[in-house]
Amino acid sequence: MSNSPWAHSRSASIADDIDFEIKGQELQFLEIELDPGESAVAEAGALVWKDAAVGMTTVFGDGSGADQQGGFMGKLLGAGKRLVTGESLFTTVFTHNGHGKARVAFASPTPGAILPMKLSDVGGTLICQKDSFLAAARGVSIGVAFQRKVMTGLFGGEGFIMQKLEGDGWVFVQMGGTIVERELGPGEELHVDTGCLAAYTPSVDFDLVTAGGVKSVLFGGEGLFFARLRGPGKVWIQSLPFSRLAGRMMAAAGSRGGQNRGEGSILGEFGDFIGGNN
Repeated sequence: MSNSPWAHSRSASIADDIDFEIKGQELQFLEIELDPGESAVAEAGALVWKDAAVGMTTVFGDGSGADQQGGFMGKLLGAGKRLVTGESLFTTVFTHNGHGKARVAFASPTPGAILPMKLSDVGGTLICQKDSFLAAARGVSIGVAFQRKVMTGLFGGEGFIMQKLEGDGWVFVQMGGTIVERELGPGEELHVDTGCLAAYTPSVDFDLVTAGGVKSVLFGGEGLFFARLRGPGKVWIQSLPFSRLAGRMMAAAGSRGGQNRGEGSILGEFGDFIGGNN
């Protein structure tokens, strides 16, 4: 992804039309430029830095305004949707209260890439993994998408409860490893590991299919099911979901709680003893 600022023409929309820049390669962070009165919302704990003119307020729910219409119950339902998808009950709103331009920066907590998405370009809705949301322009609604099919409901695991991002503004989702975008034609099918499915548009039909026979399940090293995606629509795939990375780290740590086990040394355990690690 280019390190130069993204250029786009401002247009009338419900959400604030912000300018932004994504910096870095494997460990990216997002820098948003705000005009006076503009705001960005972000997941709690995502902030890297901000100009002094940018004020910071914590709100109950997603700060979109949609969860404010029903009074306390509206706020509670909006916040509850976020809790179901694994996010915090609260969102932080960053507003430029001064003059001129001001910037605020956010970072993904895991190695990977940040995908910028103008929701109006994908029909106003994006469905993504439940912990994908990083930041957005104020006015984007963060909800929950339940998969209603029987197979998915019983065995969906990571893919059963997903986030639904709605609105017409910019949203930024964090994905592990490298991002691949696929455009599926009508009736075209794609089978993806459930953890590697990062996001898709609502026109894509999502279900589960078995990974194969008994040998594949027992010895193939894959899960029991694949996500079956049927077009038309767009699909985004992440090459390294955090659950897979965490599993490899735990397996490497083994029963010794993550201590150095002499990897890379022909002396192995004896090398640890000599090096004073035991």
